[in-house]
This record gives sequence, structure tokens and C-alpha cells, in this order.
Amino acid sequence: MPHLELCAKNLDAGHVAHAHDHHQLILATRGATELSIEGRGDRITGSRGCLIPCGRHHDYRGDGRNRTFVLDIPATSLPALRDGEAIGRLFERPRFFAVPPRLNRLAASLMQQLESCPALHSEIAALLLRALYLHLEAEPLTADVAVPATPGFSERLDLARLDAWIDRHLADEIRVEQLAALCALSAGHFHACFRELTGVTPLAYVQRRRLDHARALVTHSGLSLGHIASLVGFRDQGSFSRAYRRRFAISPSRARREGRAFPSLGQEHRSCGQAGGPEST
Repeated sequence: MPHLELCAKNLDAGHVAHAHDHHQLILATRGATELSIEGRGDRITGSRGCLIPCGRHHDYRGDGRNRTFVLDIPATSLPALRDGEAIGRLFERPRFFAVPPRLNRLAASLMQQLESCPALHSEIAALLLRALYLHLEAEPLTADVAVPATPGFSERLDLARLDAWIDRHLADEIRVEQLAALCALSAGHFHACFRELTGVTPLAYVQRRRLDHARALVTHSGLSLGHIASLVGFRDQGSFSRAYRRRFAISPSRARREGRAFPSLGQEHRSCGQAGGPEST
């Protein structure tokens, strides 16, 4: 019997973020868990499950009322499984998938068996994985299943409010949990839905806003680059300069040398339409 680790859990409301060196199958028989895999998220419920390939960072937060199967599948166990090679292909990418009522009923029955006969967990794990494989083989998944935006989230995502809060805290550490709290959402759910709606992760959005403000200061002030770095939340001038170069394809010091900065005393101001004028964002 291949080594598979199966357990039935209640995932509580604490936020957990990690990665592991085995594949993982998540199925729920009741309740819900908000789960995000590298920025793409969904709700794990009795009608929605997910496959997490090894090494993929993910985070989750349960509702405290769920009952959830967590099946760990070491890659080394796959050759010993029936259709192991095909099952391995299911984990080529993170996937959320629909759970039909018959599969949910089977999972609920197997959960009862697991709780009454824990010594049979390897056999129950293999049966559950086999059932899932047959289901997904009959209803193949498209590559990179799109995650729908959460109903009502757009109304709760007030970008103008978020922008104003970010701008007031540019010099501080900004965490996803703080932004999520402004929208009354969990960090995992906020992260997934924010990326779905804006195309970038929350922290990438914050970084972009820091650098856009920095560019205005580089262009229109005489402040030192080190001072600007601290004002927009960088720990030192070196990390600021590297991030600035990645964003604008030019270093802040070179931007100043080429006349994109605020003119020094006696220097003629260049208009935006002239060569070397401010770049557009």
C-alpha cells in the first residue's frame, strides 16, 4: 500500500500560510474554507475542492464549522498507485474543481469510516484519490481554471479609500491583513479577489504606488534619494534604487542626471515635451 496521509480536520479561523514538499487534495463535507494558491483563490465547500501541487505557496482560513479532508500525497508514492502517472498529471498546476453530489456523498461516507476505523486510513485515502481521479478523467479540467470574482466584493473594494490609506502609510510596513480589514475580509480571500479584480497582488499594488510617489519626488523635489527612499517605505537607498530601476527601466540617480529631476538652482526647467522630460506612467 503506497504511503498516503489522510486526515479529517476542522480548519479554524486562524490564517495559515505555507508550502510543503508533497501534493495535497482538499475536500470538504460541510462548512467552508477560503483558500488561495499563489494569489488565485476560491472557497472550499462541499461542492468545491482543490489540488495543490508540491512546493506551491498557499494560505487559508476556515470558518471553524467545516469538516475537511486533507490528503497528503508524496510524489514518491505515485508509481505505486493504480494510474499513478495519470494521477500525477492532475498536480501539474494548482486547480479548483467542482465536486458533484455523488462525490460529496462518498467523501462524507469515507470520513465516517476514517473516524471509526483510523487504522484503515491508507486504504480510505487510496479509494478517495481513485474516485477523484475517475471524476476528473470523466470531466477534464481546462488549464488554469479561472476563479470568479466574489459576489459583492467589487462593492466592498473601494480603491479610492485603499489608495488614500496606503498613501498615508507609505513610510510604514503595510500588510495584506491591514488592507483586508479595511474591506471586512479575511487576508486570504482579500488577496485572491484583489488580484482577480486588479490583475496584481495587493503587495505588488502597494509597491507600485510607493514607486509612483517616489518618481514624483525624484522628478519634482530636491530631496536626497535616501530621504525619498525612507519616505516611501524602503529600508535603504540600495533597495529603493533597484526597485525603481525595475519599475521605470532607469535608476533614480540617472533620472536626475539626465534632467528628469527638479532643476537645481540656475538650471533651466525642461518641458515635458522635450527629450529627457518626465516619463509617463
